[in-house]
Amino acid sequence: MRMLLKVSIPVEAGNAAARNGSLGTTIKSILNELKPEAAYFAEDNGERTGYIFFDMKDSSQLTAIAEPWFLAFNARLTVRPAMNIQDLAAGGPGVERAVNGYGQALSA
Repeated sequence: MRMLLKVSIPVEAGNAAARNGSLGTTIKSILNELKPEAAYFAEDNGERTGYIFFDMKDSSQLTAIAEPWFLAFNARLTVRPAMNIQDLAAGGPGVERAVNGYGQALSA
């Protein structure tokens, strides 16, 4: 299943890693193990943040995915399922069923 991992690195931990030269190499090492479909980096709420899309075959993989970020950067993570446009199109019948079953619930 395609997942979106949001990684937020606290400023202090990120600055320490940047100063000692390990920030980029550690992120690259973690990503090499994860083999993501895509990885993007930005600032979010004043922190270095990564948005990483990857395939998770089994929920037991979560520890191997999360622990490197926790241990290396004391990072905060969120992990959630994500869809591309093909997945969204394939989910269309589910939207139609929901509309037919629940679409009038708030109209009463």
